[in-house]
Amino acid sequence: MGCAGSSQTKAEGTAKKIRKPKAWKHPQPITKSQLIQLREEFWDTAPHYGGTKEIWDALRAAAEADLTLAQAIVDSAGIIVQNPDLTVCFDERGARYELPTYVLSEPKNLIRSS
Repeated sequence: MGCAGSSQTKAEGTAKKIRKPKAWKHPQPITKSQLIQLREEFWDTAPHYGGTKEIWDALRAAAEADLTLAQAIVDSAGIIVQNPDLTVCFDERGARYELPTYVLSEPKNLIRSS
């Protein structure tokens, strides 16, 4: 017998509420344009890592949206969220999608131009 708190009611995965990733730091301070370039390079190559283009497109839309819209996108696309910060997700067929933190939020050491 297990503990009362050990039930697996969230086995579907989509019940998880998503959140922004924890604060992080890039190895070197980078500018907003460098961050945008990194993100574009990731999204351009992401479909080559497996999974479907439709799920990658939905993940990109979710990553670029506010949390409420991102949750709606993830839910409607049938994306199973393993990590609430969207760094690890699965589609309904079991394909794994890993998102780097830099496509989900800005680093603490982002150089802001004045």
